[in-house]
Amino acid sequence: MLPRIHILHENPAWLPPLAEAFDRRGLPWTEWFLDAGIFDLSAPPPEGAFYNRMSASSHTRDHRFSAELTAAVLAWLTRWGRRVVNGPAALDLEISKARQYAALEQYGIDTPRTVLVAGRARILAAAEQHFGGGPVILKPNRGGKGLGVRLFHTGAALSAYVQSEDYEPPVDGLHLLQEYVRAPHPVITRSEFVGGRFLYAVEVDTTQGFELCPADVCAIGDANCPVGEAPAHKFQIVPGMPDGLRSRIERFLAGNDIEVAGVEFITDGAGRLLVYDVNTNTNYNPEAEARDCRTGTVRSGPGAIAQFLGAELERLYARAA
Repeated sequence: MLPRIHILHENPAWLPPLAEAFDRRGLPWTEWFLDAGIFDLSAPPPEGAFYNRMSASSHTRDHRFSAELTAAVLAWLTRWGRRVVNGPAALDLEISKARQYAALEQYGIDTPRTVLVAGRARILAAAEQHFGGGPVILKPNRGGKGLGVRLFHTGAALSAYVQSEDYEPPVDGLHLLQEYVRAPHPVITRSEFVGGRFLYAVEVDTTQGFELCPADVCAIGDANCPVGEAPAHKFQIVPGMPDGLRSRIERFLAGNDIEVAGVEFITDGAGRLLVYDVNTNTNYNPEAEARDCRTGTVRSGPGAIAQFLGAELERLYARAA
């Protein structure tokens, strides 16, 4: 049997753009839906290139243990020497923002000031001690799509939420309290990387909230933010990104076995560039790509991934032959 591209994932709604790009290039591929399964760890896995798209938000789709299952499967694949794109190290950073920030800072990449809090009862004291009761963002250590990210302008507002029935406990028991970065303009930038190299950047308008998943199947919530006038385009591809940050991110990705990712950063009023999220199962906004004449080409996210994985498959097959 010829090698194939194997897509490891748990959300079929995110798969069609990739499937279309693979089929357009005539690439053999299959999906592994990692919510449940049986795996003989003493037997070799099938041949091919394996692309891990497990998401930190899998638990929000009732796939509570998909990340843990994927970690075990990735260990099995690497033990047998299979080619894995976004392997165990990438998954480890996907499911923990605290570990993400530590890894980013090792490569000279600035992140927002962040305090790790274990325990609901400690949130208010931590916010008062480290942020003086002022504006603060509360987010889960293991999140995804911006879900569970809330901005509180006062300690009283934070207290009311933490003590209310609306409080959402994080799936891993860990909260992050993070400085509220006041950007000159209400936008963040998401830089896309394929094969460990910069593909394009997209500016995302944040006036409607923090749920920033670019896929067209993602709903946008207000995340406790004031709602202003809707922008003409929430997602807009821009010419590039700062060269210094780009090179540091590429070194970070290489050092952590991450080959496909969307890296989000924000600029504060003093001009600091702060990276606050790394998405190793990145999705792409089809409308933004269409406006930039990227649809159906290798300049699109799905097209670039198909080209990259197709080249890896060809290399594997040539080596096997």
